Amino acid sequence: MSQAQPEYPLASLAIGDARQLNRADNSVDAVLLLGPLYHLTERTDRIIALREAHRLLKTGGFAFATGVSRFASTLDGLFRGHLDDPEFVEIVKQDLIDGQHRNPNNHPRYFTKTFFHHPEELRAEVEEVGLHSEKILAIEGPGWLLQNFQEHWNDVGRRDRLLEAIPWLETEPTILGMSAHIMAVAYK
Repeated sequence: MSQAQPEYPLASLAIGDARQLNRADNSVDAVLLLGPLYHLTERTDRIIALREAHRLLKTGGFAFATGVSRFASTLDGLFRGHLDDPEFVEIVKQDLIDGQHRNPNNHPRYFTKTFFHHPEELRAEVEEVGLHSEKILAIEGPGWLLQNFQEHWNDVGRRDRLLEAIPWLETEPTILGMSAHIMAVAYK
């Protein structure tokens, strides 16, 4: 909260819809799309939000567009044991077919209505609106799959090796989907 950090006050805050923002054309240096692309489950809505980001960006400005990986529920289900539940298995099967994640019984551990991107699908959507995709990055990296992550993190040597490994893998196309979240870094 901004109140807890008086030396760094919040400059401003506005609530909006990523598909229609009240900002002038070519008025920002960067756009962070940290949610709209997976909470807008229809492709047409995601494209509208990306076009809006493009409209707002100054030439040379960057868009950081985040998606949930198409494979996130499968990997999370393996990691947390959710694949023991036939209901979750059906959710995962649909995710893998078309990325449309649904939780029909609102199970609290099975996430909400969401769209899961394949890494190349995220790149294609970003490029469709005229942004130049510089790279697709894995956000969590390999560490999120460690069942004993805290033990690794608390050991300085292991933490250093984990941090060193991140750049080796974060842009590798063949394993991008192993990260629960992926980010397109693009510019106008």
